[in-house]
Amino acid sequence: MAKPFDAMKTFFTIWFGQVISSLGSGLTNFGITVWVLKTTGSTTAFATAMIFATLPGILLSPIAGTLADRWDRRTAMIVSDFGAGLSSLVLALLVMTGNLHLWGIYALMGVSSAFNTLSWPAFTASTSILVPKEHLGRASGLVQAGEAASMIVTPALGAFLLVKGGLQALVIIDVVSFALAIGALLLIRISKPAPTSEPQPQQSFFREAFYGWRYIKARPGLFGLMAFFFLVNFVAGFANVLYGPLTLALYDEQFLGVVGSTIGIAMLVGTIIMGVWGGPKKKVYGIIGFSLAIGFGLLIMILPATRPTLLASAALMMVFTPIMNGCSQAIWQRKVALDVQGRVFAIRRMIAWFPAPPLLRPSRPAGRSSLRPRPHAQRQLSASAGPNFRNRRRCRRSCDDGVRRTPDVRRRRSLPAQPASPQC
Repeated sequence: MAKPFDAMKTFFTIWFGQVISSLGSGLTNFGITVWVLKTTGSTTAFATAMIFATLPGILLSPIAGTLADRWDRRTAMIVSDFGAGLSSLVLALLVMTGNLHLWGIYALMGVSSAFNTLSWPAFTASTSILVPKEHLGRASGLVQAGEAASMIVTPALGAFLLVKGGLQALVIIDVVSFALAIGALLLIRISKPAPTSEPQPQQSFFREAFYGWRYIKARPGLFGLMAFFFLVNFVAGFANVLYGPLTLALYDEQFLGVVGSTIGIAMLVGTIIMGVWGGPKKKVYGIIGFSLAIGFGLLIMILPATRPTLLASAALMMVFTPIMNGCSQAIWQRKVALDVQGRVFAIRRMIAWFPAPPLLRPSRPAGRSSLRPRPHAQRQLSASAGPNFRNRRRCRRSCDDGVRRTPDVRRRRSLPAQPASPQC
């Protein structure tokens, strides 16, 4: 076992490399989001891209967790960064040669998601070895602070670089960031944990991959915590899938960048609080209390989608999310044996994230209709304008019964969806 100072030095080296990699990946994700929405104008295409970015990682989590426990965990993180960086390099070549298509985006996002799946259980399990138990909550806050810094910097920087250098500039920076992350990992060593769980007979790889499920199921407290976050992600998924398309449809890329930076700043504030405070002694109380606060932020989204509403909802949700996640992470790292954390954490994440892809799939009808004003808004307008306005509407419809006019995009967006009636 490494000395405490050397162990913390190793943790900070890994953390620094992962922050750099996160910055690069954030730039690429921002560029891909804008490219897909501007090229296709379809929330269905955007939702499909999100499915390819999440589903492979969810399905391959048990395999990734098993590899993280079997391999040296530094090796697992190097393989993860190398594979994800290679997919970004192929993306850069496709952009520079003008051969980038939507199917290519889907394929490369799926490959990157598969490799990134290996990094999280390896890094999280390594943190449990390197950081003293009393500081695990603060370490979780620090890890999330790196993510928050990425969310602050990448939207504004991504919008600037996208205008100046195009998508290829963002992807090239991403490739360089993966190289730096791999370089940081080559500088350190992580000791393999001694077996601390009950002896296990020799098992097949497939059965070993689902050992994490059996471990959690045998412990009601951990099982209940996992089920709780499954429900939280299920509810939050409805908001997440349309947040970007809604903002970009109603406003522009600059305001999308402002929303992203607001989310990052709010998350950074939450990570600073968690990093300094470490969370309450009773971590379960922190999870319950701050999840209620996040729910209040979600309720704000039912209000009209004005700029202040979107910003307030995003800020409230994200300022409390790091504290809730930090409390949960500290519980898992304390309660799970070190030598099986890769498998257990992978299963835990797979189940907690499983609601995401099913929520993304029906986004075509929901997305297109939700970007229009609600039907009651037009009824109120009709009533306030008086009988002349209603007569003009009836007259216009009767005159257009036999004539199909060229669609007017602005007028179509201003009217509520009426799939059962003729298109005027």
